[in-house]
Amino acid sequence: MKVLELLDELDEIMETASSVPVVRKVMVDPNEVTEIVKEIRLERPDEIQQAQWIKNERTRILDEAKAEYENIIEDARKKAAALVEQDEITVKAKQRAEEILRVAKENCSVMKMSILDYTDGMLYNLQEKVDQMYSTYFTDMYDDLQSTFEKINKNIANSRSEVKDQIYKAQNTSEE
Repeated sequence: MKVLELLDELDEIMETASSVPVVRKVMVDPNEVTEIVKEIRLERPDEIQQAQWIKNERTRILDEAKAEYENIIEDARKKAAALVEQDEITVKAKQRAEEILRVAKENCSVMKMSILDYTDGMLYNLQEKVDQMYSTYFTDMYDDLQSTFEKINKNIANSRSEVKDQIYKAQNTSEE
């Protein structure tokens, strides 16, 4: 894996760098180290890139579900208004409109729950992969790299928490 080779190269630079006696500091060429860090960023593992994709996909799916819900509600209102205009079937029209709204809300709720469950599963799998990758490849990495993974995991956990909040809200809304 290219990232591991680049990390080995950084280790070699640190080992062969001139040292300052007594203070245990080494002098390295900042341009050389910066170039390697840029290459590491370009070669970062797919799992990290997938995290951003999943976050974007979750937002897109939720937006689509909301738009579909609003379209269903709007269609139901239009049908109800058209039926109310005809005097002899006004009562039946109101009943039918209420039924359409109820079914639309149920369908939307079921679809939203499915999307949220799917998103939560994807986030859980991603979190597992990030944890696995962390323990496999980066146990000897510098504090900055460890901090980066902790932030990623925190963001994933926050996203999962948001999804769970949405599940809870969706369940409470559907029960009403």
